Order: sequence, then C-alpha cells, then structure tokens
Amino acid sequence: MSEHEHDIAVIGAGMVGAALALACAAGGWRVAVIEPSTPEQPSDNSEPDLRVSALSAGSEAWLRGLGVWPAMEEMRMAPFQRLAVWEAASGPLASMPGGRLLAQQARTEFNAARLGRDHLGHIVENRVTRWALWERMGQQTGITRFCPASLQALEQTEDGVTLTLEGGETLRVALVVGADGASSVTRRLAGIGTSRTQYRQQAMVINIRHAPPAQTITWQMFTPQGPKAYLPLPEADGSAWGSLVWYDQPETLDELMAMEEDRLLAAIRRTFPLELPDPEAAPARGRFPIAREHAHQYAHGRVVLVGDAAHTINPLAGQGVNLGFQDAAALARSLGTAGAQSDPGKARVLAAYEAERRPRNRLMMDAMDLFYHLFSNTTPPLHLARTLGLGLAGRVPFARERVTRYAMGIDEQLPAPIESLLKRLA
Repeated sequence: MSEHEHDIAVIGAGMVGAALALACAAGGWRVAVIEPSTPEQPSDNSEPDLRVSALSAGSEAWLRGLGVWPAMEEMRMAPFQRLAVWEAASGPLASMPGGRLLAQQARTEFNAARLGRDHLGHIVENRVTRWALWERMGQQTGITRFCPASLQALEQTEDGVTLTLEGGETLRVALVVGADGASSVTRRLAGIGTSRTQYRQQAMVINIRHAPPAQTITWQMFTPQGPKAYLPLPEADGSAWGSLVWYDQPETLDELMAMEEDRLLAAIRRTFPLELPDPEAAPARGRFPIAREHAHQYAHGRVVLVGDAAHTINPLAGQGVNLGFQDAAALARSLGTAGAQSDPGKARVLAAYEAERRPRNRLMMDAMDLFYHLFSNTTPPLHLARTLGLGLAGRVPFARERVTRYAMGIDEQLPAPIESLLKRLA
C-alpha cells in the first residue's frame, strides 16, 4: 500500500472515464485516474481530425454540468439542426415500377426547429472533448492523475482492491472503474468475459474539404452495399469540411484505401448522393472493423465497467459515446445515492447501476443489429418494406418527434410501442 489512498480508481481517461472521474470528484469521492498518455492539445489551425463523435443534447447537458462544455465551445465544434435518412433508389427497388419515385418520397428528416430547439447535437473531434476534460480534471479538487501509467495487475479482497501499476507502484482503493475501451485490460484482469459478433461490413472514414457554405445537416443514405453518411465538421483554415462514413465489404475498402486522392474523390462523387457538397480534397482517411461486444456482467466484486469496456455497438446511429456518457451518469447517480462517506464498492450500489444500464444498452444494441440486417438485405419484399417504413416514419409527427427526443438524449426511453416492437423483432 503506497502513500496514495483513494476511494475510486478510474482506469482510462478517455471521454467517458474522464467525465466519470469529474462527476465522482464533484460528489466528494477521492479519485485516482490511471492513463497511459496525455491527450493531444488541439490546434485551431489544424485540419479536422478523423476521430469525431456526434454528441447528443443529453451528452451536452452532462458535459455542461461537469463544467467542460464552455472550453469545448472555445475550441471548435459543428452544430447540426437537421438529420435525414433515406433509402437509395438502387438494387431491387430501382427495377420496380415507380420504384425510384417511391424512394425519393421515402425520406425521414428530423428537425430541431420542430422541437423548439437550436440544434439536435454537435459533431465534435474526440481530441477537443478529451482535452477539455483533461484540463478540467487538473483543476478539480479530489482527482489525482497518474500519467503516463498503465494497470498491470489487480487483486480484490472483501474490503478493497490493490492495483499494481507499470513500474511497481501500488494503489489501494474501494472501487475500480474500467473505462479503458473495447480492449479493456481492467475487464480481463477482473475475469469478466464478453460475447462478440464481428460484422462482415467494415467502415471507412474520409475527411473532405468541400465547397462552402458549412453544412448544418447530417445524413445517412442506405444502399445494398451499406450506408453512406455525411457529418458536418467545423470550419478550418477558412474552408468548409465534412466527414464521410463509407460502409462496405472489406475488399472494396481495401481498394479505396489504396487509391490516390484524385481517384478517391472520383469514387466519392460516383457513389455519394447529390446532397453531398462537391468535394475539393480528401486529405485524410482511415478504416475500422465493426463489431458488437457485450460484457457478461458489468460488475464483478469491486470492479465495474463503463462505456466501450462494457459494450461496443454497431456505429449506424452514432450512439457509442453517448451511451458511454449515460453509463457514467448512471454510475455517478448510484454512487451519489450511497453517499461519499460510505463504501463505493458495495454490491448493491453496483447492482443498481447494472440494473439500470444493461437493459438500455442491450435494447440499443439489438436495435442497431436489426437495422444492420434489415438494410443489408436485398430481398425485394424487405427492400420495399423498409422503404415504405422510412416514408411512413417521416409522415407521423408524433413518432418522429418522440424518436428525435430519444436520440437527442432528452427522453431516456423510447415510446412504449416502439420499444416493444424492437424487443419483439430483436
């Protein structure tokens, strides 16, 4: 046992871990944060980073409450007021009588103005969010940052956990929070297993500089090969920018990754819809596999998991980090109920957190699986059914606006009929 004594150790100072550490410290807990590397400070003059997140209004409210949103606004972010989803007039639908006309009408658009709001959410570079959280942690009483530091071992006893860091330093804490991502060392050391599904499709992210003005809409077009999506990025160096997400088979993405920039731009113009502003340059690209993974349990003894350490989700709806923030908020509430003078590692505290979050995360994972399989299917009846469904969704104001409020993080639950339908179909 070293001279450092803390109530809670948060392993990983990514967006979710750092936010949770701030919430715990604000609740009176003594928090140790273990992080291998200091986040990179964003530069106002740099091109947008490839790694971005669509932060919901609910996540914005959470980050405002932690005191970090103003610092993020001083850097850069791109608010969006509208979100559109539609089916491409291709595949079986294109050959049907009136199929192209039907596809044009089968467009669902969500608009902040209908809810009396300025925006639906913000596209924010991960490094902006991470840096703001990191700086805030340095100002917060009750947080000790161990960086660079990595977790090497943990040993649980009835009344605490001993952590061994790289280099041999040890910490004794009452609760360990694994916030160290999909390849969580904490999860492995705690002996928590996972169920994993690797999807055949993969995703490629491409940053483009395009003709002005900067966009205030994000959209997703479904095709038989996979969705094509556009996210507006903040203006940089006097230019408008966007992030493209291209879902496809690995072999196709291999070819795209190997292309010269002019050939890649030509492929983008051929494949993406006319809604895309004319791309002038594509200076950055990357790809990643898509997998679903869910921990068999969120808590084991005095170790608890949040964010990607507990669950990874198909990124179709861009909900990954928002779910992680919801995990962090729920765990902070459970700890707050226990009180800062009590034992944060009590089984009932962690059980309350898991009982709240596991069903909600499972529902979202099942919903994204349903979308993935439904929209990756070229069977004509299914193709027609989903097109009709998108068109209907855009014409039923109650359903559209309730779903919008859920996606924004304003409502914590979907309308009961929609939730019930998803549970039956999943």
